[in-house]
Amino acid sequence: MADVEIRVPSLGESETEATLIAWLKSEGDAVAVDDVLAEIESDKITMEITALDAGVVKKIFKQVDEVVEPGEVIALIDTAVKAAIGKTKAGKRAEAKAKEKPAEKAEEVQQKAEAAVEELPKQTKPAPMPEVIEGSGLSERVEERAAMSGLRKRIAARLKNAQNTAAMLTTFNEVNMQSIMDMRLKQRDRFKEKHGVNLGFMSFFVKACAHAAVKFPVVNAYIDGEEILYHNYMDVGVAVSTDRGLVVPVLRDVGQLSFSQIEQGIGSLAVKARDGGLLPDDLKGGTFSITNGGVFGSLLSTPILNPPQSAILGMHTIQKRPVAENDQVVIRPMMYLALTYDHRLIDGREAVQFLVAVKEYLEQPGVALLDL
Repeated sequence: MADVEIRVPSLGESETEATLIAWLKSEGDAVAVDDVLAEIESDKITMEITALDAGVVKKIFKQVDEVVEPGEVIALIDTAVKAAIGKTKAGKRAEAKAKEKPAEKAEEVQQKAEAAVEELPKQTKPAPMPEVIEGSGLSERVEERAAMSGLRKRIAARLKNAQNTAAMLTTFNEVNMQSIMDMRLKQRDRFKEKHGVNLGFMSFFVKACAHAAVKFPVVNAYIDGEEILYHNYMDVGVAVSTDRGLVVPVLRDVGQLSFSQIEQGIGSLAVKARDGGLLPDDLKGGTFSITNGGVFGSLLSTPILNPPQSAILGMHTIQKRPVAENDQVVIRPMMYLALTYDHRLIDGREAVQFLVAVKEYLEQPGVALLDL
């Protein structure tokens, strides 16, 4: 008899536990290689645990809703008992579906990414409302209790820990988006024709933050015990809201990426987040974060830090407002920016100057080319 242990995979940096949320196989079921056995949920992602060997599920040690840890054995597969059928029905269905579905073109992937990033309010599922009971011509007052999901519990704990640990402070500014909007309008067709993706706003903000971090590296650093850890690179966590909660996949080495590479990278991460396909490596690290409440219509907010990072930039909705230019009142597309930072590490002067540098880059994108 040859028993193969099914273990909980690595959950990523700083993650020490997850919740087993579903078994797709039962004891006695035949499994083929790559069959999905179970699903687990950490505070950031949902992961599938697959079979590495064919056989029969001999024993299940952990039940649904139990907490599991990386490396923990949750089941045994008896590989000495080979299934009569080379693949399970589930495997055949997945294979047939894969054959039927043509490969997606880059343009289709980009369209899905835009839907995930820029139209999240349409995708986010609202919380279920209790049914209104009609009685005597009046609506009765109804209360309904629902269990808080494990993911929501861990998000709550992590965010509260950030509040309790960091000395968070937020500084604000506003940016005139006219130059970027003009550039996008003028170059979007050529950009898409050459690179196969749309030129969005996010790539400008990512580039602006990378440019400003060169001048103010402490914003891209964080506290590690009694030391300060500086980085000569910037890995940006891009906050994405899904129907399961907030996730922050990381785009690596943004200072070395072109605009098209940033757009493609963000698009790919957004699609994976929407489809539940993020892996632990997609969420590891991150030296700085950007969140865009503007997709929901937020005019102004104070974003919360993503530990151990020391700063996060909040984008907001673009709104036409009267502003003064050359002593004349004109209407311009304006956006409020918010930078929340850990005052234990970053002084107010550095935070303000960093945000001003971001503003200047966005209002005059060519400045970075002159190294000013």
